[in-house]
Amino acid sequence: FLLCTNSVRHSIWSASISTVFIVKRREQKVNRSSRLGPSRSITRQLYWFFTPSWPYHLRVRGSAQLGMTRSDRFQLHGHLLAIDDAHAKVDFAKGAAANLAGQLVLAPTTKSVFLTTCGSICGLASFELLPLVRHTLHLRQFPPAAHPQIPAVTSAVTDALRMLPLHERPALAVFTSGGDSQGMNSAIRAVVRMGLYCGFRVYLIYEGYEGMIGDGEDGQEMIKEANWGLVSGIIQLGGTVIGSARSARFRTREGRLQAARNLIRRGITNLVVIGGDGSLTGADLFRQEWPSLVDELLKEGAVTEKQRRDYASLHIAGMVGSIDNDFCGTDMTIGTDSALHRIIEACDAIATTAQSHQRAFVMEVMGRHCGYLALVSALCCEADFLFIPEEPPGTDWPDVMCNHLIKARQRGKRLNIIIAAEGAIDTEGNAISANLIRDTISQKLKYDTRVTVLGHVQRGGAPSAFDRLLGCRMAAEAVLALLDARQNPELPSIVVSLDANQAVRLPLVECVARTKAVNEAIQAKNYAQSVELRGKSFINNLATYRTLKKLHSPANACSDSCPTLLIVMVGPRLRRQRPANGFRVLGVNGGFDGLVKASFRPLSWESVSGLTSSGGSCLGTKRITAEEVGIAAVAEALSKVENLRGMLLIGGFEAFSSLVQLFQARPSQPALAVPMLVVPCTISNNVPGTDFSIGADTALNEITQIIDKIKQSAVGTQRRVFVVETMGGYCGYLATLAGLAGGADAAYIKEDKFDLAVLLDDVRHLKQKMHDDCGLQRGLILRNELANENYSTDFVYRVFKEEGKGVFDCRSNVLGHMQQGGCQALFLGCKFWSARLLTKGVSFCLMKYRLQDSQRGAPFEVGPECS
Repeated sequence: FLLCTNSVRHSIWSASISTVFIVKRREQKVNRSSRLGPSRSITRQLYWFFTPSWPYHLRVRGSAQLGMTRSDRFQLHGHLLAIDDAHAKVDFAKGAAANLAGQLVLAPTTKSVFLTTCGSICGLASFELLPLVRHTLHLRQFPPAAHPQIPAVTSAVTDALRMLPLHERPALAVFTSGGDSQGMNSAIRAVVRMGLYCGFRVYLIYEGYEGMIGDGEDGQEMIKEANWGLVSGIIQLGGTVIGSARSARFRTREGRLQAARNLIRRGITNLVVIGGDGSLTGADLFRQEWPSLVDELLKEGAVTEKQRRDYASLHIAGMVGSIDNDFCGTDMTIGTDSALHRIIEACDAIATTAQSHQRAFVMEVMGRHCGYLALVSALCCEADFLFIPEEPPGTDWPDVMCNHLIKARQRGKRLNIIIAAEGAIDTEGNAISANLIRDTISQKLKYDTRVTVLGHVQRGGAPSAFDRLLGCRMAAEAVLALLDARQNPELPSIVVSLDANQAVRLPLVECVARTKAVNEAIQAKNYAQSVELRGKSFINNLATYRTLKKLHSPANACSDSCPTLLIVMVGPRLRRQRPANGFRVLGVNGGFDGLVKASFRPLSWESVSGLTSSGGSCLGTKRITAEEVGIAAVAEALSKVENLRGMLLIGGFEAFSSLVQLFQARPSQPALAVPMLVVPCTISNNVPGTDFSIGADTALNEITQIIDKIKQSAVGTQRRVFVVETMGGYCGYLATLAGLAGGADAAYIKEDKFDLAVLLDDVRHLKQKMHDDCGLQRGLILRNELANENYSTDFVYRVFKEEGKGVFDCRSNVLGHMQQGGCQALFLGCKFWSARLLTKGVSFCLMKYRLQDSQRGAPFEVGPECS
């Protein structure tokens, strides 16, 4: 199979074949006239060359609004295009709208097919070549999208929907159900705007299932149509602006029948559900019963026969909004990261008063039957003991816990923190409450012990940047899933999940069943299975906590004869990592400059306790690469380190570049033949090979919080535009994601070229935004610090100020090094992500050391597998 593309961007090809042919893209022209309102003129030529020995059918799946002109070389028979000559030609051009769906029959003598499309849409959603006998060949072609935000195949469908009159467009509704969580408003906002963009009429259902049933009762309108401006200014709010409630009536068929009546009355057959496993299960049951409910309404005369045909099926897309992170199938649920922020903020505040009075604190966190919140918070705040339902302690836990606390005090620790999940139990299933733990410590050890039950504080407050972005990404994917469901009604209900930083669709029923299996395993006292069902992330977090909670190094006292692990800071941050299994750990003061000066600091297990709440780098750092100080000098310095068996470089792109330089110099510098590892640590998030860097999420949270304050300052002023400069070097990660999390109007970055015309387009957009009667009286523009050497932040500010005269005022803000300070974020920040990355890094060096030791002193390999 040979595929050739010329001058093609944003193209995706996929094929599974059993015969040889060539596909060649010959030409593509894209003209973009407006940044705010994309208008593209696309010309495409596709050639398919094959020599079939049997007839083929070319089946065009789906339907699209296309203009079609007849050619002398084919005849149009309804949906059947018959071609009988050797070189068939099908010409689609702009013109009257027509639907194309059906089969293109090729005769055995046909040698090639020549298709030309010209227009703002490419309506051929997919091509499928089917031989009549034996083999099957599938070819799917996705041309460049008319709108780059969504896949091209969906773009064709959305363009077709937007061509329909407003009252004929399909309707979509979004609602929240069950417990609230931070980030739900971000998801609601994204569903509304993505739905409108894709051509839906979008409705908000207030008060969850109860509002779906009670719409129209007592004259209350619980299902209201939404517009673009209605959801402006809610992304930074906690909770849910449309309300959430648990409905007993929806559990009955009568309640679901009334809900179906209300939805059909407004033409709604697409639902986005934001809630927990109970809410999602109820939605899937509603979908399964929908045909019978509609038939029952028809018999009652509540709907017409036409409505029965038009609304024959219900499509469901779910998102998990829960602080507990107890839903199997997703790495994170909406609200979990924000809840962890609340917990760690409380732990850091309590730690200072506990240390002053030498107290022990027992902190109870939420989570029901899931210990995720307790586990991650214990990992981040260095808790002395942890109680979670997935790994309960034995019935002798009072003695085990008290012995651990005694040893901690003997080693000079002035405070103790014990974290318990609200569903904590022992191995016999007996409940372990925070008060029980306090009484045990007070009676056995006579320590001054206090209990803090955080309760619903964990649900409150503004959502973190991570939860805002997660809500946006999941919501956009949910709307696209509903578009696909309209094309194929047989698709099952799906839930949008996060898998390795990708928004994916999973069968809802399977995920719910797996979630229930965890609770069943805990009730059956099969705790190992419950941990396994929680997923790989939970397993890794638990293993990391077991290692880091120890009071001293698991190995014997380290001496100069022990293998040495060197830690070099080449970036702006260092996070806590304890020595591992016999390594003698040396920290290098001041990066490579300190390395060549032999400025080392021994790091013991106890010396790094308490560093998780500290920002910056305790070792100090300089932005100097290995090449700048001299490769030979670095090699000489490493050769003087006794028994060196590994080196960790913690930093950003400078650390990455240094590792490349050291690796390339290995043939001429034998001292460099040791395992080396880069741990990405930079707010710019510009290290190749990783989605996240330590510190990037912390900076993103700082930027987002500052943006929230800036936007709030404009409430009284009205009609004001802010131009905000962010850090990031040549990488636009911070500006782009902060723009999405903060609700910015535009973000100027190095990767996306912009010019004066783009700036003026954005000015016109903001003018129109201020004039419209939608209450949007402020604007926000983000610019990466090195986006353009000529269009500086001051230049952009002056352009907006001058061109916006008479309509809006303008202000400029440079955030500077505030982005590098503040409290560390949780999921991708130092307190959690760094612990996992550095644990993995030390394990890598340990593995290489054991491999070398098993080979009885053989020299370390110098291949890429040891860097």
